[in-house]
Amino acid sequence: MQVLFEFLPLALFLGVYMYKGIYAAIATLMVAMPVGFLIKYIRTKRVDRMYMWSTAFLLIFGGAALYFRNAQFIYWKPTAFYWAASIAFLLSLWIGEKPLVRRFLEMTGELPTDKISTTEWRRLNLIWAVFFTAMGIANIYVAYNYSEKFWVNFKVFGLLALTFVFMLAQGFWLMSKLGRDETATEHAESD
Repeated sequence: MQVLFEFLPLALFLGVYMYKGIYAAIATLMVAMPVGFLIKYIRTKRVDRMYMWSTAFLLIFGGAALYFRNAQFIYWKPTAFYWAASIAFLLSLWIGEKPLVRRFLEMTGELPTDKISTTEWRRLNLIWAVFFTAMGIANIYVAYNYSEKFWVNFKVFGLLALTFVFMLAQGFWLMSKLGRDETATEHAESD
């Protein structure tokens, strides 16, 4: 269900873009994301901060694109958001007790995060910062080197696919770390 809230506004953006153009698509997205955020909040009674900040960036950059009738503002929205996230991940290495990636994963309440060392959490946090920086670079590269239509498809499918692959790889890494710790504990108990 969570994926629906993440992907539905993008699907609407793509659909409206194909029939009405970039400005109608931006306006649709500017309605769909806050509605999705509100529905998500009502269902979970929790604020999804990444979704909230992505929505805020959309309203700022989308509003500028509509006001100035210049789609380049919306091209910069994903990059600005990714780079802000990258900075937040980097700063969390020095601000707060835990790196941001660990705080995010602890919000799910499903992972025994204490089984991963502080050094490993810091490395994973740095990997997230690098990932977000690279995503911002990839977005702006595509925006300025390919057609608007190609960028729209890249925004909807490419960035989502890259994020999915990144999260999948991270999930495998986390499970290997947690599985290794559980196996070591089981062997130690049997000795």
